[in-house]
This record gives sequence, structure tokens and C-alpha cells, in this order.
Amino acid sequence: MSIFHKLKKSLGWELRSSKPEYDLNPLIYSQLKPFRVPLVLVQLLMMIGTVGYVLIDGFPILDAIYQTGITFTTVGFGEVAPISDAGRFFTVTLIIIGFALFTLSIAVLIEAIIKGNLIELYKERNMLYKIARLRRHFVIFHHNEYTIQLARQFRENHVPFVVVDPREDMEEIAKEYHYPYYVCEESFTEKAFLKSHLSSAKGVITLSRNISDNITLIASVRLYEKELGRNKPFLIISNAETQHDKERLKKLGADKVVASPSLMAKRVSAMAVRPDMENVLEEFLYKPDTPIDMEEVLVREDSWLVSRQLKDIHLRDRYKVSVIGITEKRGRFIQMPKGTIVIEGNCKLLLVGNQKGIAKAKILVNQKYMPEECTK
Repeated sequence: MSIFHKLKKSLGWELRSSKPEYDLNPLIYSQLKPFRVPLVLVQLLMMIGTVGYVLIDGFPILDAIYQTGITFTTVGFGEVAPISDAGRFFTVTLIIIGFALFTLSIAVLIEAIIKGNLIELYKERNMLYKIARLRRHFVIFHHNEYTIQLARQFRENHVPFVVVDPREDMEEIAKEYHYPYYVCEESFTEKAFLKSHLSSAKGVITLSRNISDNITLIASVRLYEKELGRNKPFLIISNAETQHDKERLKKLGADKVVASPSLMAKRVSAMAVRPDMENVLEEFLYKPDTPIDMEEVLVREDSWLVSRQLKDIHLRDRYKVSVIGITEKRGRFIQMPKGTIVIEGNCKLLLVGNQKGIAKAKILVNQKYMPEECTK
């Protein structure tokens, strides 16, 4: 590693490269090895033909090369210059050898295409180059019903993602469910991490129905994270069937774990208690380009808001954004906080408003010094 590379890494500057981390060229070259002998024989035959016409009939070099080329390829042109009987015999021999060599080359080409996977390697190589251009994307492991729905949501919200699954028909699956990027590899292998460009990803999502697959993947990603020496750890999101499995995954390193039965029970309970509110989340929070959004914002220790009252921000007056909840540093959640509550460092504000207003509110909250607009 060069000094410049180390300096950029220590400063946290991202080294942007569009070259894949996993190189398929050695595999492609191995598939092209059978073509070496025909190519060498073609060059050798061209040299022999050129020298033969020069020695037998005294052709100039350029005319000899031209005569050899049209004779070898049997394109049907006439002679460049009058040829002696010895030259005619040499030409017939050259045609026969050239035809045999052409037939051999075609046979080698057909065999390489039928028995090898040259075309698949080129397709995969093109896909890896596309994936290498991604930054802050999500890598989704395992294809199932969860992945299909998640991919649809990501596409609607323009979130880049790569799907990793070892199925042989992954190309057909990607076309059917509109996966823009995919990798056909075992999920927990280093090869899958390299091909999916995990080093530049924002996070990992593992949605296997088998808890052991999720455990293996989370442990592998955390180990890979240490090898990379990332300043900011991966955001790992997983799913679990029971509360016990949810706690296990969090202990192993998952940041967020969704328990499907628990989530379904809460949703059905909400529908039963408040039937009129059934479609509120779908209409206002889950759909793209909705006028209403919700986001949690971290208040850093060095923020100007620390030790100030919530009413001092005036988010509703400035940006039409409301604070509907505060998660304290120790984890306690305060719903519908009063304006007199004092904001602590490392707490989280739950904001509701439009996307533009929330974006401005985040900038305001994360400033170190009080903005001039707040002093008026």
C-alpha cells in the first residue's frame, strides 16, 4: 500500500474506483487458451506463405503478404502477378492447409462456446463493473418473498442495492423481479463480498428464513468489516421468527432485527382497534414522493441544541416539522414531548413533516453553533 493510499485511508477519504474487487480475467483467459494454437498456426502460415512467394516468384513483400492473405482465406481474387508452376503448386498447398486450419479454428470455437462458460463469464464481468460503480448501496442476501417486496420498495425510493444468492437461475430471477444488480454466489463467502462491492456499501440485509444462515452471515460480515478497517461499521438488518432469535441476532452484531410474527401481530391489532387507520402508513409513510415523512435525527454532543429547551428550535414555525418523540441517551422514549423539555447530547428526535423540511431540520440540529436565524 502506497503512502498516498495510507494517507487517504487515515483521513477517511473514500478511494473511488470503478474496477471490480474480484477479477474474472484469469478465468476468461483460461477459457481462451484453446484459441492459442489456431492463432499461432495462422500467423505461422502467413509467414511461410509470404516467404514462399518471395523466394519462389520474387514477389515484393507487400504483394507476397497480400497474395498469401487472399489465398489463405480463399476469397476468390486472382493472382497479383504471374506465378510459375512451382508457385501454383505452393498456392494449392497453401489453400489446402489454410482450409484445414480454418476448419480446426471453427471446431475449437464451437467447442469453447458449448463446453465452456465464456459467454456467462463476460456477462458476469459486465455486471461486476456495473456493481463496482455503486457507492453507499445495500447488499441483500438470499432471494425470497421478503427480498422481492424489499427490492420493489428500494426501486421506488431509488435506493441502490445488490441481491446475492447462489441459485443457478439467478439471471432469470433477476429479470423476472427486476433486480438491477445481482451476484450468484454463496452468501457468506469472501467471493460474494468482493463481487457485491461490500467495502463501499452502506449496509447489509439478510432475510433468510433459516436463523443459522443469518447468524453465519452477520458473523462473517463483522469479521470482514474488521479486515477492511472501516471507520463506520456496516448497518446490518435481519429478520427473525421469534423474540429469542431476535435477541441472539442483536448480540451477534445485527443493528436492526425485524421479528415477523411480532410485527404482524402489532399490525393486526392496530387494524382491529382502529379500523379507519388501516391504510395510513401505506398512504403517507411507505409510498414514494409522499408529502409526509418521518425520520429520527441524532443530536450530537457538540450540537448547539444540547442543554437547550425544545421550544428554542421553532421547527414547526420554520420548516413545518414537528417533534413527536425523543429517545434519551439511556434508551427511554418520551412521546409527544413538551416544549420545556431540555435536549441532551446523543438523544434522538423523532421528526414528522415533509422531506424538504426534515432535511433542513437535520442541518439545523447538527450545527455546532447557533444559527443566526435562531437568534432573531
